[in-house]
Amino acid sequence: MGSITALSASGLKKAQNLPKLSESLLPADPEDTLELDEMWTFVEKKENAKWIWIALSRCTRQVIAFHVGYRDQSEWIQLFEKIPDSYRELDTASDNWAPYQAVFPQHKHYIAGKQNRITNHVERFNNTLRQRLGRLTRKTLSFSKDSDYLK
Repeated sequence: MGSITALSASGLKKAQNLPKLSESLLPADPEDTLELDEMWTFVEKKENAKWIWIALSRCTRQVIAFHVGYRDQSEWIQLFEKIPDSYRELDTASDNWAPYQAVFPQHKHYIAGKQNRITNHVERFNNTLRQRLGRLTRKTLSFSKDSDYLK
């Protein structure tokens, strides 16, 4: 509940009535691809870096799972465990970070380069978050004072 304390009274009421992410997921489509990415932000000062991990459906643009933590393999595993089994069977696309490659089968996992643009949707989603939430911009006077805000 601490994560929504920064909301207005009307925003708090709306947030309390939202279904859980797992309850609103569409069924996995075998033709879909799961795009994976992470972005960093900080709490109070840059030394308190936090990483927001996101798994996004390419076809529906729906966030399948997310996790807030540090940038190491144990945090990535926590995101992986939040991905429903039916979505784990899909083809996946990510950047060239080793923990992604360690979890998904090589024949179903595609690594994004700057030219092939196979993670465009999740990159666009992250960019939209940064544009709309001042606390996530890279150079800002707005920053989170409480890590619960990120969850």
